[in-house]
Amino acid sequence: MKRTLVAVTALATATLVAGCVSSDRSSSPDGSAAASACPFEVDESITTTARIAYQDIPNGDLLVKDSGILEACLPNAEITWSRFASGGDVVQAFGSGSADLGLLGSSPATKALSAPLNIDVQVVWIHDVIGAAESLVVRDPAITSVEQLAGKTIATPFASTAHYSLLAALDRAGITDQVTLVNLAPGATVAAWQSGEIDGTWIWEPTLSELTDGHVLLTSADTAAAGVPTFDLAGATRAFVDANPEFVAVWTRAQDWAVEQLLTNPDEASVALAVQLGISPEEVRPQLDGLTYLRASDQASDEYLGTAFADNLLSTAQFLLEQGQITAVSDPEVYRNGIYVDAARKVAQP
Repeated sequence: MKRTLVAVTALATATLVAGCVSSDRSSSPDGSAAASACPFEVDESITTTARIAYQDIPNGDLLVKDSGILEACLPNAEITWSRFASGGDVVQAFGSGSADLGLLGSSPATKALSAPLNIDVQVVWIHDVIGAAESLVVRDPAITSVEQLAGKTIATPFASTAHYSLLAALDRAGITDQVTLVNLAPGATVAAWQSGEIDGTWIWEPTLSELTDGHVLLTSADTAAAGVPTFDLAGATRAFVDANPEFVAVWTRAQDWAVEQLLTNPDEASVALAVQLGISPEEVRPQLDGLTYLRASDQASDEYLGTAFADNLLSTAQFLLEQGQITAVSDPEVYRNGIYVDAARKVAQP
């Protein structure tokens, strides 16, 4: 399938070039929240240096960052958090050796494991199953079907789960070569929307909620129901996992703690996420409903960090190859080996 690409305006380009917005910090939280006491046993023996890539997505990873519990539980580890605009940027960081562990979608993770990138990474956690929190929103109220997007300009961050869902929707509608796609990071998307340069975008929260004068045409829950599910994942370089299994286990326990907070006390969790996202808790709360969060006991099952999930990565790769997003599908063993379930299993044990 071919698609048409257009140049991005100078303003949008400037925002896109700055796609990786770094807010590095080490050890102690950044002041947005007081350091929490470790909710489980502190491990002073771990001295790992970990460079964590995060994104502004309302899930457990952002809650772990805000709470500071990873630093509290690993007082002798050197932990640095850097903010990235998309999973494609995180993949580039893995490729350049500038990140050890980070949040990326299932589509970027698949691209990393496929040619031509062939980056040796492993999926270590599923932050969320993406639903309505990632959607296709259009400006024109007269557009009520994907088929009506023919001739329109649609923005999405390339190599993201949103891009993957958009391509799948256009493919099903048979208009892949009739839509102009523009590669824009979330911040650039808002600027392009406000200036009228784009007709729509497939984007995620919290950017999605900023486009108040548009309407949702399709959600990632819809594409999942059509057989194309997407996920926000945590990936890590195999070298980092192999060298630091104890750190990965504690990191996983912290993530599981965060998921528990999201499931049992979402209102309080929304307050912490609001600090990180720069919006009100009232704006955060409904965004949580667009994502499904999984405990370690769920993730350790075959459906998630098991063979079924490896099959999902493989089918994603096959679709990306059809769309020209990768040059070759890797051997199925690559996708099976691209999943690290040991930490989730350890945390899930009673």
